[in-house]
Amino acid sequence: MISIITAIFNQLNINKLFWESIKKYTHHPFELLIIDNGSTDGSVDFFKSIGAKVVLNGANYSYPYCQNKGIELAQYDYLAFLNNDIIVSPKWDLRLIENMKVNNLQIATVCGIENIENKNATRRLKNRWKLYRNLLKVFGHSQLNLRLSHKLMYGDWEGFCNNRYRRFKGQIKEGFVGSAILMKKDALDKIGLWDERIQAADYDLYLRSKKRSIEYKDIKPTNICLDVYVHHFIRITLSANPPEFKDKERLISLEEKWDKDSLRYLQNIDD
Repeated sequence: MISIITAIFNQLNINKLFWESIKKYTHHPFELLIIDNGSTDGSVDFFKSIGAKVVLNGANYSYPYCQNKGIELAQYDYLAFLNNDIIVSPKWDLRLIENMKVNNLQIATVCGIENIENKNATRRLKNRWKLYRNLLKVFGHSQLNLRLSHKLMYGDWEGFCNNRYRRFKGQIKEGFVGSAILMKKDALDKIGLWDERIQAADYDLYLRSKKRSIEYKDIKPTNICLDVYVHHFIRITLSANPPEFKDKERLISLEEKWDKDSLRYLQNIDD
C-alpha cells in the first residue's frame, strides 16, 4: 500500500492528466493525499470527486511544508512524494519498490528528463524536450497540447518506459530527481521530516540522507532508479503565477544551512 502526497495550485488540465496516469499505471492499492495551496479553478472539486483526501491550506505554502502535511495523514509504509505535473510510467511503484529492495534503499527517486544514466544521455534528452516544450509556451497548456507534446517527445510512451526497464533493471546511481520520490516511512526515524525552511527540499533531503549514511551507516544516500522513468513537464505550476509563499519569512537557502565545505563534500555525486 502506498500513500501518494501531492501539492497543487490550480492547473486543472495537468491535474487531470496526472490523475489519469496515476490511476492507469499504479500497481499497488494507494491513497491520494492532495495538499491544496489555494486553488480557484475547480482542481479541489475534481480531486474530491475522484476520492482523494484533500487538505486545504488556504494559502500558498512551500513545498516541504506541504509534504509534511501529507505525512501527518499518510496511512501506509511507502510515501510517494509526486509533483502534479508528471506522467508516471507503467507499474512505476512496483518497479521502484523492487529496485529499492534489490539495492537496500529506503529513499529512491525515478529518472527523468533532469537526470538519466549519464551526462551525455541527459543532455540529449533535455535538448529534445526543449523543442517540444516550446509548443506549450506558444500554444498554451490545454490538455490537447500537453498530450501532443508528450506524444511527440516519446512516441510510444509505454514502449519507451518498458524498454528502459529492460535495459536498466535494478540499476541505480547516487543522486535525485525531485519530481517523484519514494520513501519508506521508517526512514523518517533516521533523517526526520522535510526541513520546512528549505524550498529546495529535495536537494536538502539528498544531502541529509548522504550525511546520515556517512555518519551512521544505517541508510544509503538517495539514489536514482534508472529502470523507472517519469515524464516531468517542468515548471508548469510556476507558469500559473502562484502567490508568494505564506511561510516565506522562515525560508532560507541551502547555503545558509550547509557550510561550503559540507556542500563540496556531500555534493560529490558520480554521473
